[in-house]
Parts: sequence; C-alpha cells; structure tokens
Amino acid sequence: MSDTAANGPVESAPRQDRMSGPGQAAGRGQAAVPEGLVSAVVHLVNTGPVLLGAYTAAELAAVDAIVDFLETRPSDDVLAEAVRSLAARQLLVAGASGQQVQVRGDLGIAVAFQQRAQMVLDARSAGTVPGEPWRILLLPQPERICLMVRIDALGVHELGLYKLDEALRFLADWLPRGEEADSGTAADSDALLASSERSALITVTRYTTEGSAEIAGDSTDLILARQNGRLHVFSREPADRAALVPRALDGKDIRETLIRMLG
Repeated sequence: MSDTAANGPVESAPRQDRMSGPGQAAGRGQAAVPEGLVSAVVHLVNTGPVLLGAYTAAELAAVDAIVDFLETRPSDDVLAEAVRSLAARQLLVAGASGQQVQVRGDLGIAVAFQQRAQMVLDARSAGTVPGEPWRILLLPQPERICLMVRIDALGVHELGLYKLDEALRFLADWLPRGEEADSGTAADSDALLASSERSALITVTRYTTEGSAEIAGDSTDLILARQNGRLHVFSREPADRAALVPRALDGKDIRETLIRMLG
C-alpha cells in the first residue's frame, strides 16, 4: 500500500532521545495524520488484511513505532544505520520544516495506527518452532480493527492491519491449547511452567495520553501452560504480583477470554 493511496505521508516530530523501561511509555512527538487516511485504511481492512511489511526493531525505533514495547534501546550506531536504510528506501524523508520528518508508505500507516491505540495485548510464547513468531502484539482501534505485530526469533517485526475478530482467532490458534486441566492440580506453578510443552504470557495494558506521551496504566496478565495435552491457566495474585494462582476459564474458550481481557 503506497503513501499516495493513503492520502500522503505521516509527518512526525523528532523522537526524543530516550527509551522507556518495561511497563512505561517513552515520550515522543505526536504524528500528524493526513485527512482521510484512517477512514480509507479502515475501509480496506474491512475487505481483507492490509499487510504493512517487515521491519527491524531499530527501524521501528527510528520512527517511534512500537517504541513503548521495546525492552532495550538500540545503540546509536544501529539507529543511525536504520535511518540510512529507511531513507534509502524513501520511507523517511525531511518534512516541511527542519523540526519534522515524513514517514512514508506502509510504515507511515503503521506509525499512525500505533499512536492512536489506547491499549496493547502483548503475547509471548515459549516452545515455538522455527517459522512461527515467538511474540505477538495486538493494538486494537475504535473501529474494531487492530494493528498486529508478529516478531520472530531474528527480531523481524511483521506488521499488518486486521479485523479484530480475525486477529483474535489467529492469536487463539497460536497460543497453547488443550483440554482445560483441573485448577486444583497445579500445586507448583514454577515447576509446571518449566516442564510444560508450550507456555505463554498474555498481558493487556491500557494507556492514557498526557501531551504527546503515552503513559502505561493498569495491566492484566494471563498465563497458559500445556503439559501432557492439558491446558493449565494462571493469573497474578493481586496481593503479590510475583505469585501465580490457578484460574478457571468458566466454560469460555481462549478467544472468549481474550475478548473479556480487552473489554
């Protein structure tokens, strides 16, 4: 999808040269979104997924896309190389003034939709196989579509816009599955997670906006572990966030549970 089809590039203020720690948001300038871009893209997504390409963490950090969810800041040399790579592909160009840059094409669309999201679902899985992602981010939009980021073992971030229901089905199929185990059978959660065939941590975090910065607010965790074909489910102990307690799904499947977490 070209920047012409999206009614022009996204114009962004320069990034602040600092990164956030886990669970915090990095400050940054707010992107100026061309008129009509959001409605045009939402219309396209309702006809099918809109794939936005694959980028490295440094390339995303260079344009402040998905910065809030990076755990380490790329070095200055790596960031500089990422800027040169984006500029060579004409995805990053000088804006109308010296204080702004234009993020063009599909990457510009990703920046626009990431900045308008108010929550993120962050799912990480252990026990994945080559060729599948180990981490998936969903950033829901008010129009019941979402930006999905799939991250593989090489750190390649594959971005796309999907209908929310479609993205949740994909995520539920990717997460550990099995017949739900009796919630009273998992006495030692640490031992079970260590010996599980596949496990996952799903965190939903809501954000508030303060100026141009996004500030992380309340978060909810769900932990899944499959052992001997049985699916064990845990949540955080409210009084001790480091402790896990067994949880029952109350007859709901994983997709229904994810919808409830986002509600």
